[in-house]
Amino acid sequence: MKKEDKSLLVKELTQTIAEYNHFYVVDAGGMNSGKTSALRRLCFNKEVKMMVVKNTLFVKALEELDGDYAELYDALKGSSAIFFSNTGNVPAKLIKEFSKANKKPVLKGAFVEESIYLGPEYLETLVNIKSKEELVGDIIALLQSPAKNVISALQSGGSTIHGVLKTLSEKE
Repeated sequence: MKKEDKSLLVKELTQTIAEYNHFYVVDAGGMNSGKTSALRRLCFNKEVKMMVVKNTLFVKALEELDGDYAELYDALKGSSAIFFSNTGNVPAKLIKEFSKANKKPVLKGAFVEESIYLGPEYLETLVNIKSKEELVGDIIALLQSPAKNVISALQSGGSTIHGVLKTLSEKE
């Protein structure tokens, strides 16, 4: 590959990394074409972009970005595929689902919610991680809960208070 082609590929990778909030580095090597095609189809259906890249080019792309990705460089050994997603836990669920029937892909590392995870032992953690939108929704639900309780108590208590006041006024 020519140097100009490599620099164009690095620039394209840099743009792709910047475009997506999260990425996973997986070992998908050794799969036959049928399984690879099924994995790509599943990625497409889940809105995950799958790319197979040379590790050195991916490292160069990471080096051009702001941020410290040095911890991930150790995970970039052997054949690697990169899963890009805007939702942090979708690729982890995809990996878990697909690897039940197949031995691959295996998680090498991930950059999710501005944190780095290394090794397949973090797959379950990544499956259960919530996105920022889900966390904001949970917080809003928690904040609304006491207000809803007060409002419902006032509404139900209003008829009770009205009944008591009516009874008191009738006694006089």
